[in-house]
Amino acid sequence: MSAVSKRLQQAYDQAAVIPFDPSSRFVIMSDCHRGQGNAGDNFLPAQNLFFGALEYYYDKGFTYIELGDGDELWENRRMGSIIEIHNEAFGMMSKFYKENRFYMLYGNHDMVKGRNSFSRKHCRGYRCPVSGYDLPLFPGIQIPESLILEDRESRRLFLVHGHQGSLINDRLWLLGRFLVRYFWRPLELVGFLAPTGAGRPHKKKDRIEKELAGFAKDKKQIMIAGHTHRPAFPQPGEGYYFNDGSCVHPRCITAIEIENGDITLVKWLVSTRPDRTLFVDRQVLSGPVSIAAYFGQ
Repeated sequence: MSAVSKRLQQAYDQAAVIPFDPSSRFVIMSDCHRGQGNAGDNFLPAQNLFFGALEYYYDKGFTYIELGDGDELWENRRMGSIIEIHNEAFGMMSKFYKENRFYMLYGNHDMVKGRNSFSRKHCRGYRCPVSGYDLPLFPGIQIPESLILEDRESRRLFLVHGHQGSLINDRLWLLGRFLVRYFWRPLELVGFLAPTGAGRPHKKKDRIEKELAGFAKDKKQIMIAGHTHRPAFPQPGEGYYFNDGSCVHPRCITAIEIENGDITLVKWLVSTRPDRTLFVDRQVLSGPVSIAAYFGQ
């Protein structure tokens, strides 16, 4: 068994199980890489799309699952500064959390969230810039590595970021953080892409996705990951590996929806009405496809 498969199996074995049925609604997004509002903040171009999408999902009764790398904590030291800059997004996520409709996983770029001491210190509350008062954020939140969604027929969907087993992104993540923070971040500020996320070479992404898809195929169950920033949506009979893409593409953000027992890949982007006004638009990329169809393979 490869290092990737071993770590994925470990994450699978430790995952909490969340039941779902045809009435359940989940939206899964990842790789927001929220930063401190400077030139290295890759989330800035997408922040309005993200907020508009979350408003839609909140009003429609969805549960929001953030699948890791929500915050850029390799480049940035202070979580408080990220929350302050993106307070509207965090305020919306807090509304989900208050209604038990929010789960946050950690990825390689925000692995410190897995420490209970970190979430107690940085995720309890935030200062509202309008009122000036301290408001609750995610008090008592637990931020795990993985989750499993399970329906009444014991069909399982394994949710994980997808960095597991990588030398730099997992086993030596402290070294990876050091290199990004002190070497690649200054280069990114003048236009270079760090060799992680969107800047990762295509061959490296292909290798990562092959490992993830192989694990999902061996277990014969759906796995939804992020990490590579490339959406993936196989049709029944083609495989079990899905990827929700990212929230740092220059023109759109992508998400995976689970609703009415179906799975759908969507994107959110700025579109134009006939009168040339702009609006935040939801477009279906793939699906909807019945989840049950994948378990007949």
